[in-house]
Amino acid sequence: MDHLLQTARAAAEAAARIHRRDAGSITLAGATVKARADYVSKTDLDAQEAALEVIHANHRDHTILAEESDEALDDQLARWDGRPLWIVDPLDGTANFLHEHPHYCASVAVAIDGQPVAGAIVSGSTGERWWASAGKGAFKSGKRIHVSTERPMIEALVGTGFPFKMLDLMPEYLGQLDRVLRSASGVRRAGSAALDLCYLAQGSLDAFWEEILMPWDFAAGMILVQEAGGVLTRSDGSDLEIAPGTVRGANSGSLLDELLGVLQ
Repeated sequence: MDHLLQTARAAAEAAARIHRRDAGSITLAGATVKARADYVSKTDLDAQEAALEVIHANHRDHTILAEESDEALDDQLARWDGRPLWIVDPLDGTANFLHEHPHYCASVAVAIDGQPVAGAIVSGSTGERWWASAGKGAFKSGKRIHVSTERPMIEALVGTGFPFKMLDLMPEYLGQLDRVLRSASGVRRAGSAALDLCYLAQGSLDAFWEEILMPWDFAAGMILVQEAGGVLTRSDGSDLEIAPGTVRGANSGSLLDELLGVLQ
């Protein structure tokens, strides 16, 4: 387990070094549009290459699921044969990065038997580092972190993400946003689900929801939140799996139940 975590941390650091190298010099003009408001840049690709080099050097026989792979997500998952699976988002928050907004990061996790067992997230812009491994706790820059104190929904600060890639979900989401705004202390959306889950793990957010996330968006954050004492599920309360879908999280089961009730 220690070796897996060391690799996750080293891979995330390698990707974040590329972020720092390119910060301020790569803009929207130099990016490719994958879909509406969804970009990939040279920084994404170089950061992914740097992260994968670290993983390959340490675990050549493992499988990799990476956001900027030439293969579609379904094809990558179809190749998964039970070996440890590395899940890599080389630059979560690409639009932020391209606009010189500091909310972006590298996220690397490894899953065994379908569950993340180690993960690391590094913010190249702020120098913050988070990591966790199964049964060993969650950490930020070397200090143990925990979710916030249990509190009711009306006192909760809730993170979210807009379903900007699937606009057909927007009417339903806007209804959810309206209900959460009326039920909670506040709502925050900054554009990187991986960092949002870090903030949930460290107690800066009390809860989180998003309608559609990819495995690379939440895998490292998932082990962080769990090891920090929080809970994450799908919208129906079922366990998260390494597959696209809804994500709901909170600092406690009771707050998660409140959140699920409001969202429904």
